[in-house]
Amino acid sequence: MTIPGIILAGGQARRMGGGDKGFLPLGDGTLLDRVIARLGPQVSGLALNANGDSGRFAGLGLPVIPDSLPDYPGPLAGVLAGLDWAAGQGAEAIVTAAADTPFFPGDLVARLVDVSSDMDVPLALAATPDPERGMSRHPTFGLWPVALRHDLRTALEGGLRKVVLWTDAHNAATAVFSGGSYDPFFNVNTPEDLARAEEMLEVMA
Repeated sequence: MTIPGIILAGGQARRMGGGDKGFLPLGDGTLLDRVIARLGPQVSGLALNANGDSGRFAGLGLPVIPDSLPDYPGPLAGVLAGLDWAAGQGAEAIVTAAADTPFFPGDLVARLVDVSSDMDVPLALAATPDPERGMSRHPTFGLWPVALRHDLRTALEGGLRKVVLWTDAHNAATAVFSGGSYDPFFNVNTPEDLARAEEMLEVMA
């Protein structure tokens, strides 16, 4: 399959005081710089899901795709926007990654494709082991088939907001990643998280 990557940056970053979390500094660049560098080699092309003035992302040189539904209905709206864009590109599926998660696995796409390879309509989410819940799924990191975009649109227009309710309804596969010494899906929601990300970056260097 030809699989473009969609970086989900449509959130409002309330816990960071608003604005675009992706532009927060990390190491010698930004959060978005690290996400682009990590996802780019794994996919056939990249686009950014974000709302508002797309001009603020002009320096990235990426297509910017806004939500097609109003009032920030959550990450599934970004997935739908990505699927609609990918359909116009002739792609069969997309992989999504969050703009605030700088350390996700370098084999994310390969593993998502592998666990869903026997499905008629491949759909998969990333997950990590959780000592309390057994498994913690990461719904902004997934493989999404273009064939289900109209089903997703109908679900969103009907009020669905929780990602896993929709993915479970379609028997999504799960790709389990072990973080080892760090959580590969650690995301930055607060200033304290950003400081922690800097510490993690130093350890990995």
